[in-house]
Amino acid sequence: MRTLSTWRRHPLAGVFVILGALGVAAVLYLAFAPKGATAEETSSSLEDVEAGRQLFVIGCASCHGQNAEGVVSDGGGNYGPSLIGVGAAAVDFQVGTGRMPMGQTSPQAPRKAVEYTDEEISQLAAYIASLAPGPSIPEEEYLDYESASAEEISLGGEFFRTNCTACHNSVGAGGALPGGRFAPTLEGVSAKHIFEAMQTGPQQMPVFSDDVITPEDKRAVIAYIKAVQEQPNYGGMGGGGIGPVADGLFIWVFGIGLLVGFAIWIAAHGTRSTKKPKGTQQ
Repeated sequence: MRTLSTWRRHPLAGVFVILGALGVAAVLYLAFAPKGATAEETSSSLEDVEAGRQLFVIGCASCHGQNAEGVVSDGGGNYGPSLIGVGAAAVDFQVGTGRMPMGQTSPQAPRKAVEYTDEEISQLAAYIASLAPGPSIPEEEYLDYESASAEEISLGGEFFRTNCTACHNSVGAGGALPGGRFAPTLEGVSAKHIFEAMQTGPQQMPVFSDDVITPEDKRAVIAYIKAVQEQPNYGGMGGGGIGPVADGLFIWVFGIGLLVGFAIWIAAHGTRSTKKPKGTQQ
């Protein structure tokens, strides 16, 4: 105890305490800090990254900046947002669905024909992923929705009805949003792009990270969407499953309108009886 007391009064005691605290902080940081993106983690070679940069400079830099830092207009708006940290998944979704590059300025980038090959999309994704950590392209095991069980499909339906139907409709038919924006239909969208949309939150869509909805649950959501889309219509006109409001409007405008028109036609062309004036002899 006497030796410890002596060390406490030593002029260098405070220095050793600070160094010890810094050492503990460094160990804790190494243990809990998020990992940065590496070429090995993104399964991308340096050649892919360089090729992706060349493609980016030619086709994307005019809006997103030479280094993907984004371009701000004179009025304070964005020609294109920063892509640093969006990850490979965002690039694969936006370019793989033809939304980027945008054909014209609009409130929302619509889905259209893809302008890049699969290899070029992979190279662009590799370049953006090399700039900063971000969501990666999903692995095949999370896209195999066909092997999902009935229980998983039911769980996916619960997630979808809770988080997605307000915009995408209960069967993924899409719907209108304020400001000229819209939730696109999910008909014909690949499992990979649905997964990436949940990961990255394109346009007005919120981000459902793996901490919010796990990759397994995302696969269940995809399985539900595909199961609903593959259901046959058992009689009658399906109407695209867009919901009771649209179906009711159709019935009132066309159904009731047709009946009213038919009633008017009957009244105009039906048999008329003529009455003779009073006092007229038979």
